[in-house]
Amino acid sequence: MSNMLIMLWPVFALLMLGVLARRFDFPGEAFWPLAEKATYFVLFPVLLVARLSQADISGVSIAGIAAAILLLLLGGTLLCYLLRPLLRLDGAGFTSLYQGGVRFNTYVALAAVSALYGASGLAVSAVIIAFMIPLLNVFCVLVFSFHAGGSPGLRPVVNNLLRNPLILASVLGMLLNYSGIGMPLMIRPVAELLGQMALPLGLLAVGAGLSLRALRAVGPALLGASVIKLLLFPLLALGLGALLSLDDQSRALLVLFSTMPTASSAYILARQLGGDAAMMAAIITGQTLLCAITIPLMLGWLI
Repeated sequence: MSNMLIMLWPVFALLMLGVLARRFDFPGEAFWPLAEKATYFVLFPVLLVARLSQADISGVSIAGIAAAILLLLLGGTLLCYLLRPLLRLDGAGFTSLYQGGVRFNTYVALAAVSALYGASGLAVSAVIIAFMIPLLNVFCVLVFSFHAGGSPGLRPVVNNLLRNPLILASVLGMLLNYSGIGMPLMIRPVAELLGQMALPLGLLAVGAGLSLRALRAVGPALLGASVIKLLLFPLLALGLGALLSLDDQSRALLVLFSTMPTASSAYILARQLGGDAAMMAAIITGQTLLCAITIPLMLGWLI
């Protein structure tokens, strides 16, 4: 565990620097939403295209990864439904528990992958993202539809997925890879420089987006969602990776993604579709702080 913590220390340090920067209002309140927007729409997509278009993924079982992700999310969904009666949550509260139990923070995940596995790990991660994000969005919207009455309908969900920059970047990277075109030589150094900005700025933005005041609303839902997402999810991912005979790196990365805290964007979805936004903010903040302990612990134990 100590080696894992040493390797992941820069990731958690940048998260905490983001928290401090927001606390002392540096460089200003207006900066962080713009930084997150630039990271989401430009820097991370460029990073994914650059890594995936140049990597050797011929030995990666794409079908196996897709099956593992689907089964993982179904297993997480079952765990959330089994826990709901014990927590006595209403519909809105359950949607926040659900998002806290199954979603993952892409920024933290890719930073951890980069620290532990480098370029080859980022390429396989792009494949995982290409399947996980669409499935997660569909699952979450269905849960909101059943329990909060907040479904926006199927067409807007599909349109959002088709415009998701991380999905588009993953698909483009795979097309460039399989076609043999790769990343054009004149574009490659520019993409590399932009990609180097993505991980540190993304982590700082995640830290700046945490709401420590939200932890005043800490309750059983935070504990339940954290147990599912930070402890049980990695165990389930490890079992599925072995069951589906995934290669060592794909199995390790599936476990790594499963250890991640829930996504910051879960708060936006909770507000838009009738979830418990205050509970969601507490779960996001609590899990992101807890992951500094649970990620090295689970990865050191399972990988």
